Amino acid sequence: MIREIVLDTETTGLSYEDGHRLVEIGIIELENHLPTGDYFHYYLNPERNSDIRAKEIHGLSREFLNDKPKFSDIAQEFINYISDSKIIIHNASFDIGFINAELERCNMKKLEQNAVIDTMLLAKKKFIGQSVSLDSLCRKYDIDLSGREMHGALKDAKLLSQVYLELIGGRQSKLNFEISVNKGNNIEDNNIFDIDEYYNNSSVKYINNSLINQDDYALHLKCIEQIKNSIWKKINS
Repeated sequence: MIREIVLDTETTGLSYEDGHRLVEIGIIELENHLPTGDYFHYYLNPERNSDIRAKEIHGLSREFLNDKPKFSDIAQEFINYISDSKIIIHNASFDIGFINAELERCNMKKLEQNAVIDTMLLAKKKFIGQSVSLDSLCRKYDIDLSGREMHGALKDAKLLSQVYLELIGGRQSKLNFEISVNKGNNIEDNNIFDIDEYYNNSSVKYINNSLINQDDYALHLKCIEQIKNSIWKKINS
């Protein structure tokens, strides 16, 4: 079994070297390159204000974050969740820099670069000379970007997991899977991101002992009807 985790963060600014901190961390779990439905997510108290531009991107106010845990409160849980899995990140040097700065403040071992797969580097090799931002890649692969007016770490990790699966060869990355909730996670009930709605508002059903999305299945049947001399019609006749 291959376990990978897809990670994204939001921060108070662009440089950890200038004392900027994490305000959100989100992780999506993959097994054998497929989403399991398990996740890790926290909003974090950075103990400082966000730069105006950073706040415009993630929309997390100092007031909202004041009662959230500090990174030091969740650091060990974070390390335990990562374990020895490969970490998938877009523009990895940014996120790893911030995470390692936080770990260093906790006198904990930093993450190793060799444990990280940078999807930005993968995309640059595949789309030479083209934009490889997360938004651009989602548009290239027809991945739904609705509701991304504000960035969110868990939301972006979910998008990145789909992009990653496409970059490594393409899979049914738009299928919805039954959620296996990690009850230890801290998902806040707020208007920024409703994780339960995000995962659960999809219709799935077992057909021939396989769990499939009903919308995808209906579209599949419709497409078959439009194929001239379809082999599927001959097989099912």
